[in-house]
Amino acid sequence: MTLKFIAIIPARFGSSRFPGKPLADIAGKMMIHRVYEQVVKAVDEVWVATDDARIETAVRGFGGKVVMTSVDHTSGTDRCAEAVSKISQETGTVFDVVINVQGDEPFIRPGQITLLQKPFLENPLTEIATLIQPVTSLEVLMNPAEAKVALDIHGNAIFFSRLPIPMVFKSEQSEWIEKFSYYCHVGIYAYRTDILQKLSKLTEGKLEKAESLEQLRWLENGYKIKTEITNHVSVGIDTPEDLKKIIVTLD
Repeated sequence: MTLKFIAIIPARFGSSRFPGKPLADIAGKMMIHRVYEQVVKAVDEVWVATDDARIETAVRGFGGKVVMTSVDHTSGTDRCAEAVSKISQETGTVFDVVINVQGDEPFIRPGQITLLQKPFLENPLTEIATLIQPVTSLEVLMNPAEAKVALDIHGNAIFFSRLPIPMVFKSEQSEWIEKFSYYCHVGIYAYRTDILQKLSKLTEGKLEKAESLEQLRWLENGYKIKTEITNHVSVGIDTPEDLKKIIVTLD
């Protein structure tokens, strides 16, 4: 069975911490352009989904595909759900799997996107897939900005938390990382298209509210999230300060 993959890059202009982030210049090239170039190396069909005409114009300017979506979406998942429906109507193509690549990951590796396709190629009944990476420092393990994940024996996510999970009982925190293999979440997803449409209709759950992690909504509603391990350290850009640090390394 041949699966049809599409990668969608949600891109908002109105980020509270970094307005206009997708259009930010990185060594002479817009951030959204850099993301697009990386993704298209791994997936034939790549679209940007935005709610802003400036981003639409910019994407068309470098020859990319773009679809306009509602300004009311609160998550990239919801934007992807609307986008794939519109793109299917426009192109007449039915897509089996949607890959959601964040627009602030200009250095994402094509191999990571290929890795994310693996669960669906091995088992077309896979509902959702995401990437995780080993935690190698106590600083990351204890950092609430880094979501940690606990797995079952099949590599499915059991739970995500901003706290270290699990704790190693009767051991000092400094020893935990030596006694257990911890993983943190890399925020890139792939969804079977029919599952994505169902996810977009779910309401916020108690676990999601508590941890402020969208993927807990899916687990709370019984969906399975298959994980794949990447050893590449993800470099996201959330603020202008993050961008300045990146540019320094490129000089």
